[in-house]
Formats: sequence, C-alpha cells, structure tokens
Amino acid sequence: MIKPIDYGERIKTSIFYINDYHGKSINMERTISASNDFDSFTKEKKDTDILKLSSGDIMLGEDINTNKIAAKFQNIIGIDAGAMGNHEFDMQEKIAKIIPEIKFSLLSNNIKIKQGNPLHNHIKPYITIEKNGHKYGIIGTTPVDLFQRSKADTLQKDIELDGIQETLNNIQTEVNNLQKSGINKIILLSHLGNRADKIVAKQVEGIDVILGGHSHDLIFDVKEGENLFYNKKGEPVIITQAGRDGKNFGILNLEFDNNGVIKKVQNNIGFTKDFHRDLSAKYIFDKMFGDLKSLGKIKSAPCVPKNMLIDINPHAYFISDCIRQDLNVDIALLPAANIRGYFETGDIDSRILSDILPFKNKLYTVNYSEKEIIDALKAGAKSYKNVASKPGIFYASGLKYSLSKSGKILSASFIDKSGKETPIDIEHPRSDKYYTTAINDYCAEGNDNFSMLKQPDRILKKHDYDATKCIENCLKKSNNPIEIKDDGRITITN
Repeated sequence: MIKPIDYGERIKTSIFYINDYHGKSINMERTISASNDFDSFTKEKKDTDILKLSSGDIMLGEDINTNKIAAKFQNIIGIDAGAMGNHEFDMQEKIAKIIPEIKFSLLSNNIKIKQGNPLHNHIKPYITIEKNGHKYGIIGTTPVDLFQRSKADTLQKDIELDGIQETLNNIQTEVNNLQKSGINKIILLSHLGNRADKIVAKQVEGIDVILGGHSHDLIFDVKEGENLFYNKKGEPVIITQAGRDGKNFGILNLEFDNNGVIKKVQNNIGFTKDFHRDLSAKYIFDKMFGDLKSLGKIKSAPCVPKNMLIDINPHAYFISDCIRQDLNVDIALLPAANIRGYFETGDIDSRILSDILPFKNKLYTVNYSEKEIIDALKAGAKSYKNVASKPGIFYASGLKYSLSKSGKILSASFIDKSGKETPIDIEHPRSDKYYTTAINDYCAEGNDNFSMLKQPDRILKKHDYDATKCIENCLKKSNNPIEIKDDGRITITN
C-alpha cells in the first residue's frame, strides 16, 4: 500500500488524460464539455497543479480534415503534451499541413526521424513543465510495433524505431537526466501497451506515473498488483489508461511529497456519453470537415458491441453488404479494426459516416482462392487469444461462418447473390476455386499478418475510394429508412 505518512509539504496534482480517440470527433466534442467542467471545478484550486496529457492515437487515418479536427480538439482542451502513437504516423506527407496548427508538444523518445521528413525536429523525447513553481518531467514513447500497426509508406521509410529493451534504456536515460536537473516528478506518456507499461513500472527507476495507450485497456481506480506497482526502491508507480475511441477520459489526482514520491492517489474514469456535444466545437468541426451531406436515415440499429474487434457486429454486416452490392463482387471482407463507430437511429450525414470509417482505406477487388479466404478468417479468429484482441476478426458479405472463443474457425459457407448457401470444407479449402473479393488496401497489402491476402498478381481493380462511398450509394438507392440487425451470419461459441 502507498504509505500516507509524510511530514513535509504535499504537492497536489490533477491530470486530465486521454488516449486512443482514433479520430472520433463526436466524442471529442463531448470531451470538450467534460474538460470545461473539469476546468470550472479546478480553477478555484490554487494549490493544485493542473496538467492535461495525451498518450497518443488521437489522430487516425489519412483524411486531413479528420486529423486537423484531432489537433484542434487537443488545442481547445489545452493538452500540454502528447505521445506519438502509431496513428499519428498515418498521414504521410500531409502531416506537414497539420504540424503548424499543433500548439502542444509531440513526444517520443524511441524514434529517430531523418532530416527532410515533415516530422523532423518536431518531436522531442521529453519536456519539462512548471506549475505553481513545481517542475514535472514528461517523457513520450511510440509503440515498438509501429511498423506492424501502420501502412508502409514514405513517412515510415524515414523512421528508425528502437526495440523494447532499447526503449526501456531510453526511458531510464531520460529519467536520469531529469533527476540530475532537479526534477523528481516524472510522467511517462506511453503508447507501448499495458503489458509493456507494467515492465516499465518494475524496471525503470524514477517514473511516478505511466499514462498508457495502444492496448485500449480501461483501467478503473488504483489496485495493487494491477495498476499500482513499486520500483526497486519501493516507491509507488501508477499506471492508467482510458480505453478507446473517445468513450472515456480520465482524471488522476495525486499528492507528492517534496522528494517526488506519491503519497496519495485517486484515479477517476469518466464516460463521454454522459456529456453533451459542445455546440461551439460542433460548429467549428462541421466547418472544418467541409462538405457535410445528408445521406439517409436509419430506422433501427442494435447497441454497439462491447468489443468491436471480436464481437458480433450487425453494423459491420451492413457496411460489408453495401461494399458487396456496390462493387458487384462475390464476397466483401471487412476487417474489424477498420470500423471505429456505429450507426444510430435517425439521420446519417457524411461526418457521422467518417466517424464510423475514418481510415479512408481504398478498396481493391481481388481474385482470392477459397483457401486464402479461409486462411484469412483463421488468422482473424486468433484475435480471441491475442493481446488486446488484435487485429480482430473479419466481417463479411457473401460468407457465413462460426468460430469459437478459443480462436478457431468451426464452419464456413459461401452465400451467393441469390441466397444459396454452399458449405466450404474448412480443413481442406480449395486452392483452385476463386471468388471476386472486395477488401481494403491495408489488408490487400498483407498488413496485420494477413500475408495470405497479399496477391498483387490477382488484383482486378484498385478503386480510388473507400467504403464510405459504397454506403452512400446504398443509402441513396434505399427508398425506406435502413434497419440494421443481426442476421446470424457469424456465430461465436465458447
């Protein structure tokens, strides 16, 4: 337990923290309301140091407007510093247009960026912040699996990334430098994931708080052995993280002694759904988004899945049906990680659609063999056993399949356009039977360990648009509001 006994002055600190918003601008609007409430509550606390920090992946995808909004959001709430998550590297050369608009420090101590790259000299390993005469050291990290979690492109070619052990050494070096300069309250903005954060907490001397990201854990309260650890000197280290997609934010209240040792802690998790969309931010973001089009209506839709990477998701069924119909293919494969939102009853506009599919991954039509498709389903099913449920399962149109929570495919069938179902032998799928298949460019290039889908010689067409256009076309063609429901195409057993 943290020992409360202290005979010196207490330094009170309150941290408003965010991570992994993934470009979800509607939840950003709600978070602005939450941040305003936090500011109103803390402005009278003259004896408390206020920090606002981000642990990365607030941006997402290649759409410049989505990422401009993400930067503006962090400016509005007053973020002091933000770690460079993997999705902060999605933008490629266009990031140069956003950098001048970022008013907070970008941090990563485990990457080196070549001269000439837009991000060169714009990312620091750490910063120091002074509040009420008290100094804090803030260090940032990028995930060591960056290259597996982002599309290989020009930006990634200019980056050198350290492995986990070197990253641990880097963090210790920065901590030592900060301590030598007299700073004893040190916070790590980590986008390494919760498993790695626990290693940092146990092995690195001098870290007080790890604000995490990347693994999308939602960490409530403070529990010894779960998110309260002790370094080799017996001093407490707090780990926290606030889930994914802007559904949550956190407020961490701390009391330090004069030696920078935590004596008291309280970790609060807030839910953005409990806050209204800030109207001034909505107006600004609507203008920034650009051409806002009304596309149609949703009559009914089920609740959002608890885990959007591995749970049954009728919202994804509807999207995959739109892709299959619009591209006139046998099968549409939709990776769960591509979906970052859900449909709600009422009007659908282009900004809501962008919130659901923010990556803007272009669609390909590829001739895949039956074996390649089944192998991809099997690879996705392993997400049930993988850390943070990554990369997620495949949703599909033109396929019906069952899988177990042990990560195995149990059965599969092809459903043709007339509705006829043909079973597939999942133990011996055919290598000589092919299906025209719609899939996004990220998977078609073999990313997320879907190497079986990298078949450049069998790409029939590279479309110059993403799935949002297919949904728009389907909504326009529908004379009636859309009903989204579970049709049983995927079943999951224990």
